[in-house]
Order: sequence, then C-alpha cells, then structure tokens
Amino acid sequence: MTSLDLDPSEILERYNVKMEKAMTPDDAAAELYPKDELIRPIAESIYEGEEDDTVEGLQKAIDAGKDPIALIDDALMVGMGVVTKLYDEGIIFLPNVMMSADAMLDGIDFCKSQAKEAPVSKGKIVCHVAEGDVHDIGKSIVSALLRANAFDVVDLGRDVPVDEVIETVKKEKPIMVTGTALMTTTMYAFKAVNDRLLEAGIRIPFQCGGGAVNQDFVSTYELGVYGEEAADAPKMAEAILAGADLGKLKEQFHQH
Repeated sequence: MTSLDLDPSEILERYNVKMEKAMTPDDAAAELYPKDELIRPIAESIYEGEEDDTVEGLQKAIDAGKDPIALIDDALMVGMGVVTKLYDEGIIFLPNVMMSADAMLDGIDFCKSQAKEAPVSKGKIVCHVAEGDVHDIGKSIVSALLRANAFDVVDLGRDVPVDEVIETVKKEKPIMVTGTALMTTTMYAFKAVNDRLLEAGIRIPFQCGGGAVNQDFVSTYELGVYGEEAADAPKMAEAILAGADLGKLKEQFHQH
C-alpha cells in the first residue's frame, strides 16, 4: 500500500503518534497547567521542584489578595496533580516526584505561616514506611496530602520498627494509621502491625498502599484498608470523620 492509498484519518492518526512521541515532559506539563496568571507559576514551580520559586509565587498570589489556606488546594494541590498525572502515565519518574513533593511541603508550611488563623486540625494520623523499607516517596506524598487537608500528621519516616508504630499509636491516639511499602519483602510488617494493634485492643483503620501492596494482600488482615492512590488517604480520613467504620471503608475503597 502506498501513501496515496491511505485513508486521510489513518495518516492523521500516524502523524499524531509521531507528535506525541516527540513531546517532552515539559511540553506535557505545560498542557496541564492552570490558566490563572497567579496560580500557573506556582504549579510550574511544583512541577520543577523549586522550593524558592514556589514560595515566591505564593507570596505574589497572597499580595494580590489570594487566601493563603485556599492556595493549598487551589495552587499547590493543582501543581502536584500535574506531577501525579505525568508520573502515572510514565512521563516522569520518582526523583521528579520527590522534588515536587518537597516543594509542595515547603509551600504548605509557608501558606500556614501566612494565614491569619491557623487551620483547625481535623484529627491526628500516624504515617510510616514499613520496617526494612527505605523508599519513602509514597509516604511523603500521603503525609503532604493529609496535611493539606488539615489533618495533623505524625510522620515516623521510613524503615519504622513495628514496636515504634505501636507505641506511637498508643501515645498519639490517631484516628487512622497509614503504611507504605515498595518492596514485597517488607510489606509483611503490615500484618505484624495489624496483629499488635488488635492485641492492644486498638481497632482503628490501617490504610496501606505502595508499589508492593495490593488489595488482596491488605484484605487478609482485619484492620487493613487498601489505598491504591495517595489521594485515597485524605478521602479515608474524611470518611472516618463522617462515621464510616472498617466495613464501610472496605466497601468504599476495595473496588479492585
């Protein structure tokens, strides 16, 4: 078949594929940025992982009359949404997401420092990476999203011993615990956390996710609720505040 025999729509489809392959990550991000002239620079700085530029953009927006707390959702979360979408599509990779998360966290702290009234905490949540696992990007994003939604986060970091998780829960009395694991060899620590919580008579939701974790595994222990996306964590926390018990959380989020 010659090019003259091709249907025009087929030619256009092949041309679009070529254009798509030629698109850089920056080009892809540019198509997702908001149009607002005050918000766009903040979203760009989140994508680029530039903490100083993020704060500078936030200051300009605040000077122009934007509410500092509203900017967390309207600008910082929008920028992180661009990053998350490109990561999910395989256009950017973990190092990019980590830099963006750092910029977003700095932005959240700055917005809170500029607010006339500190946002009232909706509740306390303990976050950690499974014992033996040093990959904390998922936990960092979960923590950032929870903080952005006005939850008080006790971030234990990465490679957290089971004993430390249990002792922190006893001390802090959170409404939920979150755990992430990227390695299949470390996710079994979640079962130990679950069992130790039950032994202590503590029955709070234990939201688990990460590259190594799937719904089938999380469903094998009583307190476990599977979170496929980092954004599920604040949704679960809001559902808990609205009165959802473990059964309702599993019904809502175990859809895979």
